[in-house]
Amino acid sequence: MKRDMTTESDWPTGPIVSLPRPFMDERGGIQPLFQGDFNTVQLITSNAGSIRANHYHKSDWHYCYMVSGRMRYHHRPAGSDQPPEWVLVTAGQAIFTPPLVEHAMEFLDDSVFLNVARNPRGQAQYEADLVRVELVKANTP
Repeated sequence: MKRDMTTESDWPTGPIVSLPRPFMDERGGIQPLFQGDFNTVQLITSNAGSIRANHYHKSDWHYCYMVSGRMRYHHRPAGSDQPPEWVLVTAGQAIFTPPLVEHAMEFLDDSVFLNVARNPRGQAQYEADLVRVELVKANTP
């Protein structure tokens, strides 16, 4: 069933998303990932030890499906002074980030993930919708 995704009640709860069982037959399998109204699908590679995100979105939301590798996904409500929570995300798992959630991705391995976002991801539009934070400090030499 297609989710409308326009209201918060349509969003998954918690960062880890439960995926339906794949359809399997003698040819192989089909894993349903996400249904909804999206504007952008990106394939993103990340090197082990790198940090991505460290921001929150004002209106955008996104799913991330980990194709390979592992990451720690750190998150907390925007503006919170509490330490962020984190979950380990491994290949075959998906997470959901709603608007107004500070998040950072700390890659433990060379990794590949799909990013499926509500808003268009042209650079100007993307920058206008996000607020940068330092949820996780980048490892700098």
